[in-house]
Amino acid sequence: MAQEPFFPHPQDKYPVVYLEDTDVELPEHVVNTGLRYTHFQLVATGGKCIIQSCKDYHLSRTIAHKSLRPEIADDPLERKRFLREARVTAMLQHPNTIPVYDLSRDNRGHYFFTMKLVEGYTLREILDMGKADGTAPVDGYGFHRMVTILIQVGNCLDYAHTHGVVHRDIKPPNILTGPFGEVTLLDWGLAKVWNETPAPLPDLPLLFQKDASLTAQGRLQGTLHYMSPEQIEASPKLDHRTDVYSMGVVLWEILAGRPMLEGDDIHDLLNQVKNVVPPRPSAVALDREIPKQLEDICMRCIAKDPDERIGTARRLVSALRSWRLRWSAETR
Repeated sequence: MAQEPFFPHPQDKYPVVYLEDTDVELPEHVVNTGLRYTHFQLVATGGKCIIQSCKDYHLSRTIAHKSLRPEIADDPLERKRFLREARVTAMLQHPNTIPVYDLSRDNRGHYFFTMKLVEGYTLREILDMGKADGTAPVDGYGFHRMVTILIQVGNCLDYAHTHGVVHRDIKPPNILTGPFGEVTLLDWGLAKVWNETPAPLPDLPLLFQKDASLTAQGRLQGTLHYMSPEQIEASPKLDHRTDVYSMGVVLWEILAGRPMLEGDDIHDLLNQVKNVVPPRPSAVALDREIPKQLEDICMRCIAKDPDERIGTARRLVSALRSWRLRWSAETR
């Protein structure tokens, strides 16, 4: 069988992203006067940030403007995380990341950064639409298309990991597909960069309450349903393999047609992540013809022990490409 060509990885020569570069404060004189960006329109409002489209007066183009919500815009921890997201996104210049154009303060002294305005559907929206209209990926073509998306995400993670950056929040809402087949990995606000040591966690039950997606100081970094066991434990040895685990959880959901972890009970979810080996997708989705090779890749990614997982994002991409090549040959 003919092999897909592999290209050299010039990013191996690039410097590692260090904490001292991502978290340093902006100089006081860096302030936008308010004359460059005009015609703001709301695009999305999240738990911490606001994204608006605006006109860049200097370059006569429409771009995206991201800022912290007003109620947390002066919080030192959130400001630091916001700076890190802007700089990590800017420093990881890859086809599957969003180009960042500017980082500054507004006339109130609040941080913002501008970036390419991207359009499309998130993988979460695609999966949910499939469930709603009965077109979920239950056949070979559907899985082929989804694997192509994951290959691009894996390439982006390989690039980031080479630079010493771990995403820590891989999940379907953070994977965006565009109208030209492009795939973008979003939201680097929880990225772990070189020399960062996870802070010890206080009593977890007191922190969780009813929220399975916690990101505040002293809390878990990421979304519980897609987090690895070592991420939940805030292990000081946490590395790139936590992203491999999360990719496996996303693949499990694609194959089975439902999330790997379901429910809202925090204690139960914590126990599942740390102690319960998930069933194979084929044991859950009995009405689907799930390719065994893909299922094997998935189960290797979600092993509880990081040493038993597929070791790198590059190897995961290679495994997914291998299945895609076999599928293409068999369907000709």
